[in-house]
Amino acid sequence: MLKINKNYSPNFTIPKRSKKKIKFIILHYTGMRNESSVIKRLCDEKSGVSAHYFIKKNGDIINLVPDLYEAWHAGKSCWKNKKSLNKYSIGIEIQNSGHDNKYEDFSSKQILSIKKLLKKLIKKYNINLDCVLGHSDIAPERKKDPGEKFPWKKIAKFNLAKWHKLSEKKIKIFRFGKLDKSEDIIFLKNLYSLGYNKIKKLDNKSNKRFLCLAFQRRFRPSLVDGKSDMECLMISKNLLKS
Repeated sequence: MLKINKNYSPNFTIPKRSKKKIKFIILHYTGMRNESSVIKRLCDEKSGVSAHYFIKKNGDIINLVPDLYEAWHAGKSCWKNKKSLNKYSIGIEIQNSGHDNKYEDFSSKQILSIKKLLKKLIKKYNINLDCVLGHSDIAPERKKDPGEKFPWKKIAKFNLAKWHKLSEKKIKIFRFGKLDKSEDIIFLKNLYSLGYNKIKKLDNKSNKRFLCLAFQRRFRPSLVDGKSDMECLMISKNLLKS
């Protein structure tokens, strides 16, 4: 039985949306050290931010905004052909201090609650696993959360998120393998096919780095350096096959 407490936030958009409009689940970390401060901020009318759910360190789940209302968690965002993903998503905030503070591992109780909540939401709204995403996936130039310590691989084993089917031990030998120009373009095009937002100029190194960092945080968390290599290319190809 999934226990969910309620502590409603005033920060949502009226009117209600239809159940069919919900296509995405977006996972965040709070980036704040103090849980009570997080809840206060998410429920403060002046903050202009909220999420549908908040998962505490001890695994407790708090429902802040009812699912059928649009919470304000994604900001400027894009995935595939959708922009402004608040309209189409459910946002889950997970307590973690984040990269700018003391970025710590997510607790085992949090992970258990995330699994239970994702299972419920994916079934209820018929969410495609391609659309269970991190904030950094949909806003790579702005966001790092939930970050490389979030256990995407573990979650994927329970059929709750997307992951590649390659042996990490076998493909590790291709790490740092340099891509030529044509391979680098293929890698970027693979990211666009997966859903990452297209960058306007292929020669914009800063934008390319943001995309690569987001991809690595999600699918190669053991090394997040923002540099595309042969291992990254192989993972991207495999994800498109599955």
